[in-house]
This record gives sequence, structure tokens and C-alpha cells, in this order.
Amino acid sequence: MHEHLVELENQSIYIIREAFHKFENLAMLWSIGKDSTVLLWLARKAFFGHVPFPLVHIDTSYKIPSMIEYRDRVAREWNLTMVVGQNKKALESGNTFPAGKATRVECCGALKKDGLKALLEEKNYNGVIVGVRRDEEPTRAKERYFSPRDKNMEWNVEDQPPELWDQFNTDFAPGAHIRVHPLLHWTELNIWEYIERENMPIIDLYFANEKGERYRSIGCAPCTFPIKSKASNVREIIEELKTCKTSERSGRAQDKESEDAFEKLRRDGYM
Repeated sequence: MHEHLVELENQSIYIIREAFHKFENLAMLWSIGKDSTVLLWLARKAFFGHVPFPLVHIDTSYKIPSMIEYRDRVAREWNLTMVVGQNKKALESGNTFPAGKATRVECCGALKKDGLKALLEEKNYNGVIVGVRRDEEPTRAKERYFSPRDKNMEWNVEDQPPELWDQFNTDFAPGAHIRVHPLLHWTELNIWEYIERENMPIIDLYFANEKGERYRSIGCAPCTFPIKSKASNVREIIEELKTCKTSERSGRAQDKESEDAFEKLRRDGYM
């Protein structure tokens, strides 16, 4: 029944271990969402309950409060090394959304992209493991499992190494910055099937509340909205997804603000 999940798990664990072997200063991004939490779970499996690299979280200060509570609790219980980054200069300027005149996309650029770039430069991470999936958003379909960024951490979509027959290119020039994507071949349904199989602890924002609403994708409070849903547990989410016709990021307001908003963020160095 779960053979496909075994194959997905094995390949992802192989990629995580390969990254740990190849990159001297490695980190993993943890957004607290379902995908990066599955990624964290896989990392713990890959290293027998221990995560041998730091978890990076970019705190925009606009996250839903329960996300930060969940982050701190899990980090404590699983003995994780947490590195929290924040673009304090942008926050102090007041030019964010909705506090200032910045659009949602501009705010994402400053608080997420620039905040991440500054932290990666400060810590000199040359490899970063990220929980992106090809099926979530069209731009991500162009990614590779081991994807190089230039000296400014920008992503050249047209200059990606071929990855044929699961042969991954992990030999890059000294000083290269590489994003590693162990979940690239997973789907949203796979993620929830795996959460159910593993009985994973997941933040309760994904489950329907008394208003009949739940979050399908989570982010900053001013720009992330719940969907109508009666799915109050993992099994009900799985069944709902089998007939769902709306996009996974339909509740992300910044995606609607600009047609190429997400692609621009990714080209400039965000996840």
C-alpha cells in the first residue's frame, strides 16, 4: 500500500546524506510548514534521530503566532540547532506590508529574500537544503535536485545542470552556493500520505476549525488566508485533495498581486 512512499523516502534520504557528504557548511531551511517539516523528519531519519546541521528560519515578524510557538517547541523537543534570521533594518524602516507603502511582493523581497541572503552570507553556508516540490508552483518545475546559485545567490533558470536517470551533479566550483531539493519529486498528496504513515506532529493550522476553515499553505498572517474546508484530520485532508481543483497556493495573496511575483523572488535568491 505504501510502496511509493518507501521509494520517495529512500530517494530523499539519499539526497540529504549526499548533501551532508559533499558540502562542508550545510544548513536546512525550515519554514514550519508541512513540506519543510516532512523534510526535517526525513533528516532525522537519515541520521538516526539527530540532525547534524543547523535549521534556518527567516522570521518576518508577521508569522501567525502559533507558527513560532510550534517552531520553538519542536526545536526544544527534538534538540535542534536553530538559526533565526531577520531583516531588522527593513522592519525598522516601517516600509513593509501592511505597515508601510510596500506592496506584498516588495515586502516579501525585503523580509524573506534579503533576510535569507544576509543570513547565508553571514554564516557562509555553501549548501542549503530546501523543501520545495515541483508540483506546488510552475517556477519550481524548472529546478534540479542540486541547483547552483551565482555569487549573488541568484538563480539562472536557463543554466541548470542536467539530471538524467537519477544521476545528480554534486561537483561544483569552489565557492559555489548550492540549493538542495530532496522533496522535488513529491506531490502535495504524497506529503500528507507520508504524514499519515509516520504519524507526524504537524501544526494545527492545517486542520479545519469551528468556522469550517483551514490553511492549505501557511506564511505571513497579512498575506495568507484559509480555505473553506471540513477536513479536521490528516485522513480527511487526503480525501479532500483527491478531488480538489484549486491551486495549493490559492490562499497566498502575494501570488495574486503580480503575475510573476514568485518567479522573481526565486530568481533573486529566495526558496
